[in-house]
Amino acid sequence: MWHFAVRRLLQAVPAFVGTTLLIYAMVFALPGDPIQALAGDKPVPENVLQTLRDRYNLNDPLLVQYAKYMWGLVQGDLGENYTGQSVSEMLSGRWTVTAQLAITAWIFELLIGIALGVWAGLRRGRLADTLVLGGTTLVIAVPVFVVGYVAQILFGLHWQIFPTAGTDDGWPMSYLLPGIVLGSLGLSYVARLTRTSLAENLRADYVRTAHAKGLSRTRVVGRHALRNSLIPVVTYLGVDFGNLMGGAIVTEGIFNLPGIGQQVFQSIQLKEGPVVVGAVTVLVLIFLLVNLVVDLLYGILDPRIRYD
Repeated sequence: MWHFAVRRLLQAVPAFVGTTLLIYAMVFALPGDPIQALAGDKPVPENVLQTLRDRYNLNDPLLVQYAKYMWGLVQGDLGENYTGQSVSEMLSGRWTVTAQLAITAWIFELLIGIALGVWAGLRRGRLADTLVLGGTTLVIAVPVFVVGYVAQILFGLHWQIFPTAGTDDGWPMSYLLPGIVLGSLGLSYVARLTRTSLAENLRADYVRTAHAKGLSRTRVVGRHALRNSLIPVVTYLGVDFGNLMGGAIVTEGIFNLPGIGQQVFQSIQLKEGPVVVGAVTVLVLIFLLVNLVVDLLYGILDPRIRYD
């Protein structure tokens, strides 16, 4: 298992370098001069522009800029924005908000999604199966911002079950409604994936053999069919956690949550490339780490994977 983990960790290194280089190139290829943008329409002396461009390595070739950025990253420095503020300090207070939102949405997907999928998979072709498929199709078809505004109006304003915006009530109350909205799409995919995978495994030969041996239905489903069915579900849940961390811009905007997504959106508008790159770099690290954990879970769910 140790060799399997090290091999997967080494495979993540080129993925991290390639991803961060692509992000860096895309962000700094945006049109416009970020230094001039700081002054708006006011003229800036050329010597001041050159000094600031040299300070932030904007006159260097792209690969040189990227190499300097990576050298700072190795030392734990995410750089600073064009007003001299540390990117790490700008993001430090926002990671907790985004992490709590993502974890809330992820737990919602995990518990409700798998439960609905198992319920539908064990009753394939019946009313329960039809309800789950129809309900998840409806959620997938509706954009997340529509779900967010409708949920905010109904559950926040009219029925006053959840807070409508902000983080004043702390976790979990302030994060339950936005977490449900953020995780609604992923829940639909988890439910459908669990349902399909379980229904297929229930028709497999090893399940018929287990029934022939006299094992109870609960043991056959729980220990054999469901365990194999969860392998593709674990894959999706692992990948989706990274998506939840980086894809919360709309949800954070609707519910006025001061998280990373809100900061990235503001930084894009202000052309603050270092902040965007720093935030996305950490999100890539989280994404790769979660995928490493998923690979290790593969080895636990199916030991044959360790030897592939």
